[in-house]
Amino acid sequence: MTVRECYEQMGADYEGVLGRLRSEVLIKKFAKKFLDDGSFRSLKDNLAQKNGEEAFRAAHTLKGVCQNLGFDNLYKASFDITEKLRGRDTEGCEELLAKVEEQYNNTVDAIHMMED
Repeated sequence: MTVRECYEQMGADYEGVLGRLRSEVLIKKFAKKFLDDGSFRSLKDNLAQKNGEEAFRAAHTLKGVCQNLGFDNLYKASFDITEKLRGRDTEGCEELLAKVEEQYNNTVDAIHMMED
């Protein structure tokens, strides 16, 4: 699967990120690096531990990375949970986390299908 096809599959903004990074090689490099980003795992772990401060930090980081990489669907989901966690209250985040997890999995699956 090409980088463009990968971005289309995950509902991401290929043209926007290409405009910023100017190179498909760089897009692929940073998309593959996303697989090593620990923000999503940290978000899940800290929500489970009811640690609102660290959950907010992880959600905010995930949101920023997604914005930079043009991962629009995951960005929208992480934006929503970031706003919910802004007050550091973890109550009622289950549905938002489920949306983040769904989009995270779609994004990671698409990246794994990207041609090397």
